[in-house]
Amino acid sequence: MATNERLRQAMVRRGYDLETLALRVDASAKSVERWITGKALPYPKTRYQVAAALGEDVGYLWPETVDPGALAGAELLTTYARRADVPHTLWTDLLRQSERDVDLLAFAGLFLTEEHRDWLPLLRAKADAGARVRILVGDPDGYELARRDAEHRIGGGVAGRVAAVLAHYEPLSDAVELRLHDTPLYNSIYRFDDDMLVNVHVYGLLAAYTPVLRLRRIDGSFFNTYIESFERVWASARAWSPSPAPVSR
Repeated sequence: MATNERLRQAMVRRGYDLETLALRVDASAKSVERWITGKALPYPKTRYQVAAALGEDVGYLWPETVDPGALAGAELLTTYARRADVPHTLWTDLLRQSERDVDLLAFAGLFLTEEHRDWLPLLRAKADAGARVRILVGDPDGYELARRDAEHRIGGGVAGRVAAVLAHYEPLSDAVELRLHDTPLYNSIYRFDDDMLVNVHVYGLLAAYTPVLRLRRIDGSFFNTYIESFERVWASARAWSPSPAPVSR
C-alpha cells in the first residue's frame, strides 16, 4: 500500500505527531506509523475516531473504504433555487472559516464586494495569514464577456461590472492573485478550503436568478470536478495588475 499522505498532512495541520494521535485514539504510536505508511488500515471504529480528531471525513483519509457513488451524493449538502436564496451571511461565514484556499471564478461577482462590507477586509486578512487567494474574472477585452453582454442585451454592462469589481480588488493586488479569463463560463465557482458554492449558469438569465449548489469535499466527483474546471481556467487566464498611477508634472 502507498503512503497515506492525506493522513500525514492532516496530522501536521492539526499539530499531531505519532505519539499524540495514538494517545488521542487509544492506539500505539507504531500503529499510527503503519497507518501513515499504508502498511495497515485502522478498524472502522478507530477510523472514525481519527477522522474526528483531525477534523476530516473518513472517506477523505481512507477513500478506498467508502463507496464512490455514496461519496458523490454525500458531497451535495443543499441546493438553492436562486443565488439570492443563499443565506446572506453564508458567503462571509465560509470565507471567515477558510485557512488554505480561497478560489473565485465568475464574470464579475460584484455582489460580493458590494453587498458584503466584510468581504474585502476578510480577503486581506486571509491572504496575510497565509491562505492562497485566487480570483478569476472575465477579460474586458475578451470574446466571451462581449458574448455574455450581448446575451443579456445590456450594452456593455458586464464589462462595466468587471471594471467595478477590479477597482474593489485593486487595493488587495499585493496580497491576492488575480487573473482575467476569456472562457465560456458554465458555472461560477466559489471555493473556501473544502466548502464550495457553485452558481449554475442558464442561458438568458442573470446569475442572481439561477441555482446554487453547496458542496463539501469528501473526495467524490462533485467537488473534484469543479476544482479541475477552476484549475483549467486559471491556467489559461492572463495575469492582471493595476495600471500605474499617472506621473504628476
